[in-house]
Amino acid sequence: MSMTSSPDPFAQRRHVLAALAVGALLAGCGSRRPAPSARRGGGTVARRAPVPVPPSRPPLALDPSGREASVAQAMLLVNTPYRYGGNTPDGGFDCSGLVHYVYGRVTDGATRLPRSTAQWAAVTQPVDESRLQRGDLVFFNTSGAPFSHMGIYVGGAQFVHAPSSGGTVRKDSLNSRYFAPRYLGARSVFAA
Repeated sequence: MSMTSSPDPFAQRRHVLAALAVGALLAGCGSRRPAPSARRGGGTVARRAPVPVPPSRPPLALDPSGREASVAQAMLLVNTPYRYGGNTPDGGFDCSGLVHYVYGRVTDGATRLPRSTAQWAAVTQPVDESRLQRGDLVFFNTSGAPFSHMGIYVGGAQFVHAPSSGGTVRKDSLNSRYFAPRYLGARSVFAA
């Protein structure tokens, strides 16, 4: 019986798992960087209708006085490198890590906050676009799955987010050709 006659099933499994891990790392919660022409602003691009989310636990109801602090904190993090699973300025951010970090600073760690985009969607309240305020969260479908990307609304149809591998935290427009058709709606972490 030869030792090389049959492939090692554990080695095959390790290769498959490694390939899946690399794919997940590249996908992150980030989105593909839009082409420069899609980010210039130009005209308005049609947005999707907001997607409802069933709550998984009672909604967050943070003090509304933290709105401006959340926007200021998000703006301070612009140009921080993207890193899948990242949740600190030194280590980099993915999209939900950025949001977790910002609202963790606003609440001084006093509130248990979600980590994934789907968890954030489940513990926040929908906001009609006409009532969108600075500090609200905006959600997108960038990977074929609802709530696969998120950012912090900073006003003027702009939001701050950690977009993708190789990128940095930046400000983008809700009206861009890339994000407008992927927009799922806004949600708030703040009490009404």
